[in-house]
Amino acid sequence: MAMSKNPNNKQRKPRSPLLLLTVATVAIGLVCVFFSSSISVIRFSIYSASAGEIEGSSDLESKYLYWGNRIDCPGKHCDSCEGLGHQESSLRCALEEALFLKRAFVMPSRMCINPLHNKKGILHHLTNVSSQERWAASSCTMDSLYDLNLISKTIPVILDNSKMWYRVVSTSMKLGNRGVAQVEATSRADLRDSNLYSNVLLINRTANPLSWFMECKDRTNHSSVMLPYSFLPTSAAPKLRDAARKIKDLLGDYDSIHVRRGDKMKTRKDRFGVYRTLHPHLDRDTRPEFIQLRIAKWIPPGRTLFIASNERTPGFFSPLSARYKVVSSSDYSSILDPVIENNYQLFMVERLILGGARTFIKTFKEFEGDLSLTDDPKKNAKNWQIPVYTMEEV
Repeated sequence: MAMSKNPNNKQRKPRSPLLLLTVATVAIGLVCVFFSSSISVIRFSIYSASAGEIEGSSDLESKYLYWGNRIDCPGKHCDSCEGLGHQESSLRCALEEALFLKRAFVMPSRMCINPLHNKKGILHHLTNVSSQERWAASSCTMDSLYDLNLISKTIPVILDNSKMWYRVVSTSMKLGNRGVAQVEATSRADLRDSNLYSNVLLINRTANPLSWFMECKDRTNHSSVMLPYSFLPTSAAPKLRDAARKIKDLLGDYDSIHVRRGDKMKTRKDRFGVYRTLHPHLDRDTRPEFIQLRIAKWIPPGRTLFIASNERTPGFFSPLSARYKVVSSSDYSSILDPVIENNYQLFMVERLILGGARTFIKTFKEFEGDLSLTDDPKKNAKNWQIPVYTMEEV
């Protein structure tokens, strides 16, 4: 296959292997199927969501953007699998580029589930199985998390296990230099403006090996942000949105807090044997007695308070019941148990409930105007400090 070269790179790094594998699969297994129909020109046509694809169609020609078959892969997180928030940042970055380039995005059909963030029992200790089988057991389908039809109203998407994707690859094999452009370390502006890329059917990007979202490292420049943080959370799968709606209806008029403990309270010893942490006030600020002091100025007593947290100690937030009517997702098991298969789905439902409250208080302040339980910055990768448990500065 002829490939468009990136003039800025003298030496190419190894490419994502999936495209070559898919090409081989198409050549061997699908030639007889697709050659029987005329596909010299790909038209954007999306299939039924029940078949793993998206409903709707358009007579306009479409071009495609592909980043890989797994979020943050190839790269350092290919095997480790980061949490939902991390993966959503990467996925949102890829979707932003597709929106910028006015291309349909080829979305991975599955998302890996970090075992640290899952306790629903779908992850098993597997032996004598292939890496592909292990991957399937430790991941979930993308359409079990997100409403792909809803996402496609902003950015057209197809899944990488769909018939359309195989049609795209099959057609790209026939188009020579106009078929596929392999790109790396190339700005989205160059992809849009350069004839090397703008006219090809399929752009196959090898993203930053640290994380996909590194391709959007200028997100601090808000003029460059094309999709809000809320885009993917509010695009939850229909069954998840429906569960959240039912719970919000039962809650009525309520307030909410998100209490992140667990992974964010990691400590390590310095060379003197003293424990240090990246968030020195977090353990203190997310204990019930300190939460009550913090939120008293925002939430009056007697209110219904929905709490979402990764704290696993039973009854940990019970002291707050002296002042508030405390509820959590566990109080709505009759609604959630038939729907929830893993903790990613559970957190997506909880996010919708949290965001529907009259007053929503986060653990960390992320944006101007946010209310938060702690003043510690969320992002701190270097400054390890001694934890603080006193009442000072509360």
